[in-house]
Amino acid sequence: MLIPVSMLILASRLVIAVADDVPKFDIARGCKIDSASAFDPNAGLSGTIKRCIDDEQQAKDQLQTQWSGFTNADRKMCVGMTTDDSATPPSYVELQTCLQDQQLARKLPKD
Repeated sequence: MLIPVSMLILASRLVIAVADDVPKFDIARGCKIDSASAFDPNAGLSGTIKRCIDDEQQAKDQLQTQWSGFTNADRKMCVGMTTDDSATPPSYVELQTCLQDQQLARKLPKD
């Protein structure tokens, strides 16, 4: 089946648009799932979930201001790594760490 050129152009614009914005993750769902394995007995389950939500929201807010400063290749790679495991919910903290690591790696001296 042949795909009209206009459809290919539209599809390429959609892909670019997705890469140009911070992805949308369900923070509350991710934190409920993650907090079951990272439970802090001193904070209790609700405290552990709240701390997770706060950390994720802070990472998301920072990513929204820094997003354009990351290369498109790094954004695609890190989003892919963050979302590739269906058993683990995606995380803004994980995405932010990946992107920052990629930035730091680019600044290392080349041998």
